[in-house]
Amino acid sequence: MTEVTGQAGAPQQAGGGLHGLSALDQGAAVRRGEVGPLELVQHQLARIEQFNDRYGAFLTIDHRAAVAQAAAVQERRGEEGLSPLFGVPTAVKDLVDTAGVRTTYGSRAFAGSVPEVDAHTVTRLREAGTISLGKTNTPEFGCCCYTDNDLTGPARNPWDPALSAGGSSGGAAVAVALGMVAVAHASDGGGSIRIPASACGLFGIKPSRGRVSSGPAGAEVNGLAVQGPLARTVRDAAAMLDVLAGPMPGDPHWAPPLPEGETFLAHAERSPGRLRIGRYAKPAAPGVDVDPTCLAAWEHASQLLEELGHDIEDIATPFGPELGDFFTAAWSVQSLGYAVEPGAEELLRPVTRAWREYGRTVTGERFAAAITGMQRASRRAVEATAGYDVILTPTLASLPQPVEYFAETGDPLANLRRQSAFSAFTSPYNMTGQPVVNVPLYWSRGGLPVGVSLVGRPAGETTLISLSAQLEEASPWQHRYARLLSADPGAAAG
Repeated sequence: MTEVTGQAGAPQQAGGGLHGLSALDQGAAVRRGEVGPLELVQHQLARIEQFNDRYGAFLTIDHRAAVAQAAAVQERRGEEGLSPLFGVPTAVKDLVDTAGVRTTYGSRAFAGSVPEVDAHTVTRLREAGTISLGKTNTPEFGCCCYTDNDLTGPARNPWDPALSAGGSSGGAAVAVALGMVAVAHASDGGGSIRIPASACGLFGIKPSRGRVSSGPAGAEVNGLAVQGPLARTVRDAAAMLDVLAGPMPGDPHWAPPLPEGETFLAHAERSPGRLRIGRYAKPAAPGVDVDPTCLAAWEHASQLLEELGHDIEDIATPFGPELGDFFTAAWSVQSLGYAVEPGAEELLRPVTRAWREYGRTVTGERFAAAITGMQRASRRAVEATAGYDVILTPTLASLPQPVEYFAETGDPLANLRRQSAFSAFTSPYNMTGQPVVNVPLYWSRGGLPVGVSLVGRPAGETTLISLSAQLEEASPWQHRYARLLSADPGAAAG
């Protein structure tokens, strides 16, 4: 069940249309005094209350903290040098610690967990003047490419509630697509930003390894996981990356910072120039058939990029099939990073238990071999594609699936095989640490979004943002959200 705290009666919705504004437009309205932070927060909380039960975006909704933050933001409104996202409501994925706010990691074993210390990303968001409305839905420990748990149930696709929203940042994606917030914090250890971005029709950025700090509590056992933004516009996502980005003392990985005075948002206003783009649509995992609609989205993006003057070349898949075994060993060991109290292991879901049971069989020798294998394969892939500015792939190998497709009532291994095929394109780039974006350029005949991925050079987010902004201008997708942002988003189903 979604936990709602500090509620003294449902907040009254402000004037219509606030939830349909971009995050940057919301921030500008706050700074100009056209809307107060509390009014905007109340409007967004009303939107959450109206649709969260049906779509499963939030695990915890914190009215009291949101109202208190809005009051603090109001006091700062006259300051110089405010973030473009100052005063903007947002939400934090429930894998990341928030001091004084329930943080469950999507697990019954942590249903009452309340951290005492904020994650660095939460601190950055607060210092920038954004206002968290709560914690978004995630699968247990972020282990899955769909979003479902025993606390609040599945995150449902806003385009068709019978379908999964993807994962593991599915709750964040639903919240953004339905206008519960305009931009949201997310994380990605094997595709968890890009998968729900594709399924829900959003722009999402998986940053470079070391671009965003995972401290102070986040572990870097295998270097796979990063945190980043989900948004409806390229500029909103770039602005949030500006807030999140930057190393902290003690971080094991550091991406080189932008030159002094530059921002990711500014790169959304710049031409990318003429780029050399390699493309492939054969996943490294053997035996995976890519859905024809996903291939059509990839071809559509290729044609659009050519029309914009870029050079497109077919390339061989830069990864081999051995990558899957490396990832499985590393991921299973990572799942053991959550210290479950003795006797509480039985509270975990079947797939989580399967990952952890497998992780316990991985010897130190095998784990070392997996990390070494990942690094060697990553170096080969980066070297093989070094002549290209960007790599284009499908984001997913199939369309969004019914919620029941990933049910955990049967054999966990069958579930894991389905996940592996569904998300076959995403995890290799968690291994290389390269930045990747999902761009929502294509919709199926049935009205479902089908994303494509643009992979950048190491630490090359700026090129991806400039190119994505060019694509958004050439083939806008904002009109697609009209029904989702209406009073009845269910009208968009099908």
